[in-house]
Amino acid sequence: MSGTFQIRGGKRLQGEITPQGAKNEALQILCAVLLTDEEVRIKNIPDIHDVNRLIEILGDFGVKVTKNGHGDYTFKADKVNFDYIKSNEFKKDGAKLRGSIMLMGPMLARYGEAYMPTPGGDKIGRRRLDTHFQGLVELGAEFNYDEEEFFYSLKAKELRGKFILLEEASVTGTANIVMAAALAKGKTRIYNAACEPYLQQLCKMLNRMGANISGIGSNLLTIEGVEHLRGTEHTMLPDMVEIGSWIGLAAMTKSEITIKNVNWNQLGVIPNTFRKLGIQLEQSDDDIFIPAQENYKIQKFIDGSILTISDAPWPGFTPDLLSIILVVATQAKGSLLVHQKMFESRLFFVDKLIDMGAQIILCDPHRATVIGLNQETPLRGTTMVSPDIRAGNALLIAALSAEGKSIIHNIEQIDRGYENIDGRLKAIGADIERI
Repeated sequence: MSGTFQIRGGKRLQGEITPQGAKNEALQILCAVLLTDEEVRIKNIPDIHDVNRLIEILGDFGVKVTKNGHGDYTFKADKVNFDYIKSNEFKKDGAKLRGSIMLMGPMLARYGEAYMPTPGGDKIGRRRLDTHFQGLVELGAEFNYDEEEFFYSLKAKELRGKFILLEEASVTGTANIVMAAALAKGKTRIYNAACEPYLQQLCKMLNRMGANISGIGSNLLTIEGVEHLRGTEHTMLPDMVEIGSWIGLAAMTKSEITIKNVNWNQLGVIPNTFRKLGIQLEQSDDDIFIPAQENYKIQKFIDGSILTISDAPWPGFTPDLLSIILVVATQAKGSLLVHQKMFESRLFFVDKLIDMGAQIILCDPHRATVIGLNQETPLRGTTMVSPDIRAGNALLIAALSAEGKSIIHNIEQIDRGYENIDGRLKAIGADIERI
């Protein structure tokens, strides 16, 4: 689906937009279908490349996959094909997708062995996998890495629960250990566990399947191992990164937009972080209403110093939305320091925004100062390449607010994370074509 977007910016948009199911939740939930031989039905699955790849990999494993309707699938993992898992095909397939790492916990728990090629995915600096393997080894797995083949394997006669202190609150690492511990013998406690809504969703789903997990939503999870898990039904939360993106889009294009079915109580600090940039947004039932605004003014800290927005593990502000905050600040009134703490090289896309006329000083790989243009000088359309999923979406928003024509190449990086993004934007009045 690779290709190019052509965008004519500067148009006001209007209407309703519905966020897709959450990509980061889908990757965890889909891996959990391996934990039972009964049917698991999952709804609101986003139709995006990363998620579809994982569904294909499950099918190649021998999981029976039935499509019930758009974004609605039933999975049954009663016979798994281990020849495929050890094959060269899987070494290629699995390596293309970082989410496939979360297959290891369920495979190990249910079959006593797991294999995984070195994963691929985003170019946003090193993402360490040590957390995953340390946790699984502490539960009793034996770890091997074949350096010539870039292939990991884990084996365990049986997994035994224990107290695990994670070095970092890794979401996918926590998910992997929780899924393995659900079927381990005895009690596992995970301290410094990630507590994102998506991980809470996984834990609640596992409990419906018969797992015994307490402390959900906190950073200390307690898992009493059980013998086996049953089937269940599960519906994904809406994608909070999309919700934040549409808030930013409305402000930059001076548009009146309603974002539907956002699950307000799971949005954490996201609405208030955008309010700090001066963006008006109102809760109306479970929707967010953003009125058309000519200007928005960045608040200062109480002592008058310049506002800093930085990312942090949940319930802090998600790193996936920092690139959106940065773009939105370019047309605000006032100045902002964006401090990206959790990943390296996520801010390197700012050179594209500077080409478009934004006033940004990149202080170092982690910090950028934005001096807002207050909608007085619009950004200029330009030609650019999308470096990763989240920056791709941020550049798309910049292009929609810019004067003139923009071309964005390498849009498969946007399609990896966003379902039919051009179709949904066209429906609210955007001038965007896929070439």
